[in-house]
Amino acid sequence: MTGERASDQARAPRLVISSRMTREPDSERVRVPQPVMRSRLPSGRGATEQPNVTGDGEAALTTVFWVLVLLTGIGAGLLGDAMMVILFNVQHLAYGYSVGSFFHMGNFETAVEHASALRRVADLMIAGAFGGGAWYLLRRYTAGEKSELDDVVWRGGRLSARRSIGTGIISEIVIGLGASVGREQAPKLLGGVVGSLLADRFRLTPAQRRLLVACGGGAGLAAVYNVPLGGALFTAEILLGTLTLPVVLPALACSMIATVTSYLYLPARATYLGIPQYHLTSSLMVWAVLAGPVIGLIAVAYIRLIGWISHHAVSGRRVIPAMLAAFTALGLIGIAYPQLFGNGKDMAHDAFIGVGGLSLLLMLFALKPIVTAMCLGSGASGGLFTPTLSTGAVLGGAAGILWSMAWPGSPSGAYAIIGAAAMLGAGMQAPLASLVLVIELTYSGFQIIPPMMTATIIATLVARHVDGYSIYSARLRAEPASLPAEPAALPAEPASLPAEPPVPPAEPASLPADGR
Repeated sequence: MTGERASDQARAPRLVISSRMTREPDSERVRVPQPVMRSRLPSGRGATEQPNVTGDGEAALTTVFWVLVLLTGIGAGLLGDAMMVILFNVQHLAYGYSVGSFFHMGNFETAVEHASALRRVADLMIAGAFGGGAWYLLRRYTAGEKSELDDVVWRGGRLSARRSIGTGIISEIVIGLGASVGREQAPKLLGGVVGSLLADRFRLTPAQRRLLVACGGGAGLAAVYNVPLGGALFTAEILLGTLTLPVVLPALACSMIATVTSYLYLPARATYLGIPQYHLTSSLMVWAVLAGPVIGLIAVAYIRLIGWISHHAVSGRRVIPAMLAAFTALGLIGIAYPQLFGNGKDMAHDAFIGVGGLSLLLMLFALKPIVTAMCLGSGASGGLFTPTLSTGAVLGGAAGILWSMAWPGSPSGAYAIIGAAAMLGAGMQAPLASLVLVIELTYSGFQIIPPMMTATIIATLVARHVDGYSIYSARLRAEPASLPAEPAALPAEPASLPAEPPVPPAEPASLPADGR
């Protein structure tokens, strides 16, 4: 027995050494790229077990890629400034809207109100004649080329630089003259173009290209509205649909760089100035719960209208007379309601500060979607971000006035901010981005975040359950019936990379039979 025990003791160290040798490979990191520290923590658990801490996947965040993120951000900021220079100067020429050397001053809505009825109609007729002819020629000579950022990011392909730049310039000119579409499409599109051109020049992989183009799109939005965090969330939540680190980090960097670059011309301040800091009340909370489902259903109808109009939009030579007619009709309506001119920024601002009675707010709520759809249906290209936000703002303000008759305690501006966030969240199907964007745009709403979240969550949930389209997916063009759908672009991170598996504990192979 003594000899057998000595023999067991002699073998025990070899068993322990053998166990350690088999465990060593499992202690290595599996993330790609490998971190500097190659060994795991003593627990043996993997860092990538946290779901957002993934590997880079196909969109490798190389040094070259980070340099291109920097260049894309700078390009998006500069082109955003260029688009705003065009917009503000056209507004100044058309309505006397003041433009400073480094920032714009005054109020576009006030300038329109001071213009005569004839001038309002004439400016919109000029916008229709110019826009119809310019877009017809641009589309004729760039047929088959793409200028839809969302479609390119979601389904693949390449943005056409000449078509995108052309449609961006035309869009800002007609908006400056009073067309009821959003100004953000042009800078968003051109930010994506910068990323696309750099991706071509440096031969990025398809997944790297997709990520860079999406970052450029969000950066363009961030630059013209001074919303760096909102622009990054627009990239991650809407364009790429993920909040993993390999997406969030370049999105944040690109939007921040674009926003800082845009300060060369645009001011470093909130888009909506002078918004009061509203206080939380029980009335607001209860209203948010009740208003959420209603706003969600209204958003569904609004999105369906946009989708139908986008599919049946006028094309070819008919764009010229159709746009002239549609814009002239807007000019005539604008004689009574000048708030409808442009993207709706000043309309939303008035609602946020509590300006406007019940009948005016209800009329603007009814008319803004109609005139926006009319412009898009005539063949115009433009964004829907601010038209959607302003529609929600006047809806919230009107509903708040009615609610206050039964339960007073909060000003209509507080309801307008909540309505804007809920309508934007349901319309974009992106509640997180919408909440951050409204707060960044107004530098307000911090104390009423709970009712803002409540209304936005419920509205988005209802819209998702009833339909599920957004203001962006509803505008995607029909694919030719003879061609198969193009496969989706490669994801930014592959699903095939496993999370770092935990290391199992070593078996007590060397313990004696009695367990000591």
